[in-house]
Amino acid sequence: MAKTIMKFAKYHGLGNVYLVIEPAAVAQPLKQSAIQRICHQHFGVGSDGILLGPLPSETCDFGLRIYNPDGSEAEKSGNGLRIFARYLLDTGRVTHAPFTVETQGGPVTSTIAADRQTIQVAMGQVRFNSAEIPVTGPEREVLDEKMVVAKRTFCFSAATLGNPHCVVLLDTPPTPELAQTYGPLIEQSPLFPHRSNVQFLFIQDQQNIQIEIWERAAGYTLASGSSSVAATAVAHRLGLCENSVTVHMPGGSLAVSLDDQFYATLIGPVTKICEGTITPEMFGADKP
Repeated sequence: MAKTIMKFAKYHGLGNVYLVIEPAAVAQPLKQSAIQRICHQHFGVGSDGILLGPLPSETCDFGLRIYNPDGSEAEKSGNGLRIFARYLLDTGRVTHAPFTVETQGGPVTSTIAADRQTIQVAMGQVRFNSAEIPVTGPEREVLDEKMVVAKRTFCFSAATLGNPHCVVLLDTPPTPELAQTYGPLIEQSPLFPHRSNVQFLFIQDQQNIQIEIWERAAGYTLASGSSSVAATAVAHRLGLCENSVTVHMPGGSLAVSLDDQFYATLIGPVTKICEGTITPEMFGADKP
């Protein structure tokens, strides 16, 4: 294998870190083991995932593939899409006019504010149908159901915006320990054939909600755009909040709004951390 040096750009959205790597910099597809090594906090660059793009698209201005740190592929990521938008601006591919991105979870439209850091993404429609999410059992809207996890009973709802979410409603504010204890068990529940992202939701008032997040294939996460959208949609569908709210997470806050058909818009910041190169030496004998 040629001694290729893989360039990357590193950004975070409220502490949710992604690396953007251009397809020309790697042999496609990236091996699962290579993704794991790149994302590793100690043996690699350190990241919550990899954004591989821009890719060609027949239906949108750009294509994007999103990889979790375990090497699996994610259908959609609100933070990842905002970061990708900022990268496209930084590399001169877009301006502040709206543009479209094709993901495995469907197309989205992004718009970058004049400050370059505040980015809006139209995330698509949130749906609650069990066959689409998917959730096992008879076809239904998965709203206000109960599950028992490690002898504790939770009230949950499920949703999809191209990727699956399980929203657990709580009477008290969630803690990181709660998410870290029950999140992996719910993610792997037989209810969710494709596993699930998990949000532990507390309603502060009609305009503010709070969540702790366990992300499928990534683990405990400081912030998540798609999780913020799913939690907002569930809370609004249950009549617990208005259609425009601020979602509070350990990493910071995002603004989410829904129209009457549950099409969601997400607004939040992106921060550039650095640019760099990955040398073949990092991979050892296991080349990408």
